[in-house]
Amino acid sequence: MTITSEMVSEAAGMFVFLTVELTILYLLISYGVGYLQTKLPPEKIQKILSDQHGRGYIAAGFLGAITPFCSCSTIPFLKGLLRAKAGFGTMMVFLFASPLLNPIIIGLFAVTFGLQVTLFYFLIAMGVSVLGGITLEKLGFEKYVKPQSYEEPASQGCGTGCGEKTKPVSVWKSIWFSTWSDFKTVVPYLIGGIAIGSMIYGFMPTEFVASVADESNPFAIPIAAVIGIPLYIRAEAVIPLSAALAAKGMGLGAVMALIIGSAGASLTEVILLKSIFRNQMIAAFLAVILSMAIGAGFLYSAIF
Repeated sequence: MTITSEMVSEAAGMFVFLTVELTILYLLISYGVGYLQTKLPPEKIQKILSDQHGRGYIAAGFLGAITPFCSCSTIPFLKGLLRAKAGFGTMMVFLFASPLLNPIIIGLFAVTFGLQVTLFYFLIAMGVSVLGGITLEKLGFEKYVKPQSYEEPASQGCGTGCGEKTKPVSVWKSIWFSTWSDFKTVVPYLIGGIAIGSMIYGFMPTEFVASVADESNPFAIPIAAVIGIPLYIRAEAVIPLSAALAAKGMGLGAVMALIIGSAGASLTEVILLKSIFRNQMIAAFLAVILSMAIGAGFLYSAIF
């Protein structure tokens, strides 16, 4: 493959755009979660997301569906749930469901592919998210959450002369200090993931993706699911890009797998999750997303 100036420009542009966008999103969402925690005590969150004959899992799924987060933006919210000691299974349901059932994706799905396909996608994403959360909880995967993920960031609001009497820090400043402290711990993961994802985005042509996942290839659906993970695509772009790939010859089952793989587990999100989970938990997370993407792709091809 010949590297052109246009590819370099696209990769660089995507890197700058995603760095600015995800930094702002991370800080805003972290700050918002911090503020909610001052108004909504951990006991309340635990009660809402606790397993009450399975209702907690469904509540977590619908919480994910109404939060307009991309895969990376779920991380600060997930940290808030961890610190609130919400149930592990329900947290995982939220982690799976939030980017997949992003209202933007659902809306674009309906406009591009119609209500019938949108309903299919919604039911698969919600159903597998709930099943995945329950399964990982029953298998005891909570032990693969890093202990420090449950801890609040160290407050930096003391100022100079901490041994002396100081003015009390306002709630707003206290939340900001915690947000900034938390953000600094994930910056290396964030920048690294964006850099890798931007290079893949800039240097992997859509013609190549369509050619290896066309309808004549029996492995098209698994290939599309795997390609979707490193190919970080924003919620607003994943559906139009998928429609373009379908027009270039990609099978519709493979398109479905690509959408779920890309929306559900971007490479940047996986790298960010390294700050929260051990490798076993990340492997399990990827297994659920890939299984969902491949299963949905084959089922879609069979039904439609």
